[in-house]
Amino acid sequence: MIRVLLADDHAVMRDCLLHILEAAQSFVVAGQSSDGESTLALVRSTNADVLVLDLTMPAGGGIGLIERIRAANPRLRVLVLSMHAEPHVMERAFKAGADGYLTKESAGTDLVLAVRKVAHGEAYAGLGHAERSPQRLERLTPQPHDALTSREREVLRHLAAGETSRRIADVLDLTPQTVSTHKKHILEKLALANDAALIRYAMRHGLDGEGDESGVD
Repeated sequence: MIRVLLADDHAVMRDCLLHILEAAQSFVVAGQSSDGESTLALVRSTNADVLVLDLTMPAGGGIGLIERIRAANPRLRVLVLSMHAEPHVMERAFKAGADGYLTKESAGTDLVLAVRKVAHGEAYAGLGHAERSPQRLERLTPQPHDALTSREREVLRHLAAGETSRRIADVLDLTPQTVSTHKKHILEKLALANDAALIRYAMRHGLDGEGDESGVD
């Protein structure tokens, strides 16, 4: 069963989404919220696979909420549900960390497909009733390292170069304990088990030296 959270400020909309998912019989709705702040509390406290997130909720909703959710629960997949069918809104959502984008007009027919794709690690980008091309999705889909802060990227580059925590602390004017904390957060956000995996990831994504030009978060 795929565990889903529903975040929408309209109870009627949440009920519709709930009924669609329950009818599919392969989902369980683990929690619901109605504004930005309660959504943040929900994703921190409830184990789930996918969050279906309305973009236009009160109390801290919008594109910025996606980034806050990413920081609060990096492993949770986020499917944005929006009334906006404009490509530039969808692109902003993906750049902020969304894993999928679905318009409300097509939720009745495409919600189950979108949630399944996002839950299984794929991207979904639907504007109206048309899903975007795989090439387009590949360009828009965020990478795990997009969730790193600029300081974490600095620490990652030094770790990938084989430097010790004490050396990195000296170079970046930090304490070794702070470097260790950054390293712990990096491993968690990238879902990596050890230093060797971290170095491989950094090299594969060009984050191990001057070639990384994506340090602005």
